[in-house]
Amino acid sequence: MDERAGALDSCDPLAPLGTQLSVRGLVVERGADGLHVAVKGDPDACDTIACRPRPEDGGRPWFWTSSGEPIAEADDEHMDDAALYVLVHLAERSGDARAER
Repeated sequence: MDERAGALDSCDPLAPLGTQLSVRGLVVERGADGLHVAVKGDPDACDTIACRPRPEDGGRPWFWTSSGEPIAEADDEHMDDAALYVLVHLAERSGDARAER
C-alpha cells in the first residue's frame, strides 16, 4: 500500500480490506473517498471502495463499489468475502476480460 496516500487507521474497516487486497497483489491507496484499488498495468481494472451504512441492514457498515453496489458487511466475519468480491469485480472491469467477450 502507498503510505503517502494516507495511513490506514486500525479502527477503520477499510484498513484490513486494504491489507488483504494489497497482499493479493492489487495496488491499494487510501483516499478521502475510500480505497482506490487497481490491477497494476490495467487502467480499466480499478475502482474506489467505500464504507458506509446500509439502511436495509439496520444501518450496519458495508463496503460499496463506486457505482453503489453493496459488497459485504464491513466486519471481520465478512472480510474474506469482501476481498474476493473486489478481486472478481476488478477482473470483470479488466480491459482483457472485455476483449475476450
